[in-house]
Amino acid sequence: MISTFTAFFDANVFYGARLRSLVLYVALTKIYRARWSNLVHDEWIRNLLADRTDLSEEDLQSTRDAMDAAIPDCLVEGFESLIECIELPDPDDRHVVAAAIMTRANVIVSFNLKDFPEEALAPYRLHARHPDEFLIEAYDIAPAIFVEAAREDFLHYGNPPLEFDEYLDSLKRGGVPMIAEKLRPLQVLIVDQ
Repeated sequence: MISTFTAFFDANVFYGARLRSLVLYVALTKIYRARWSNLVHDEWIRNLLADRTDLSEEDLQSTRDAMDAAIPDCLVEGFESLIECIELPDPDDRHVVAAAIMTRANVIVSFNLKDFPEEALAPYRLHARHPDEFLIEAYDIAPAIFVEAAREDFLHYGNPPLEFDEYLDSLKRGGVPMIAEKLRPLQVLIVDQ
């Protein structure tokens, strides 16, 4: 499946490792085209390093490089001149809308929906979605493909391996309880027997 539906991801979606991983595994299926910018990378890495002293900048740079390598054409560039033209409640979020416009995204995926009000996005034919709602919509488009992506995501945690309930609990803690509950009855399809 190859979709032209494009999602631009705000930095807060990439802050948590489990959610970041699931978003990327689903993006690899091409249910949606995932896009972000170097400014988004800088923001999630800066915030994560501020909160987690056990992580190193080198490790997160490695994660950043792996993300960019995994998803073709993920990085949006050349949007900087648009930033000043955009009006949002928080001026620090204008780069997200500018990059979404440049890549012709359909949706901005963010936990901070209040920062992207409908009236500010409508002129650009954009809307914002909470990551949980976005993942439920992606699941509804192609359930079998989504479940296979979730399976690959779950199984890649091999050292140490995760229990399925741990995986779902970590998604819930990561802010996406609806998709965690959607996956719960599908354990037999996801867990390697």
